[in-house]
Amino acid sequence: MSIGVHNIGQGCVTCLDHDEHYILTFPNGYGRQVNALNWSILTVPWIELGGECSINCSKTGYNASIVFHTKPFYGGKKHRITAEIFSPNDKKPFCSIEGEWNGVMYAKYSTGENAVFIDTKKMPTIKKKVRKLEDQDDFESRCLWKDVTYNLK
Repeated sequence: MSIGVHNIGQGCVTCLDHDEHYILTFPNGYGRQVNALNWSILTVPWIELGGECSINCSKTGYNASIVFHTKPFYGGKKHRITAEIFSPNDKKPFCSIEGEWNGVMYAKYSTGENAVFIDTKKMPTIKKKVRKLEDQDDFESRCLWKDVTYNLK
């Protein structure tokens, strides 16, 4: 018992402080609820991400391959992620990452060093900087979806 959303397309992220522009693809999204014991007991529903994504920076040439792992039917953990980060023109990653995308991720570098890559639960929330609606192009997300957002509210 689940529903899946296959995300098509790509996103663009610009880091103004570094003058870097990233193109990224998105994982699939799933709403899950598993029945246990011959389909007589329902588990608590959950949302998960699954599939492969990529992040590329044309300016620096760095890129990453990311895999969001879905929870196996029996055992396993939710929200697992693995990733590899590549230097420009390299075939071998200089960093491998694993952990939970909504928790702690650990990095293993080609030098042999291991470290916490990021702990998302300790990250501060940063308010987004968004241009006013009237200054946005027609196909920018908030402008495009403004009527839907209004009606949902």
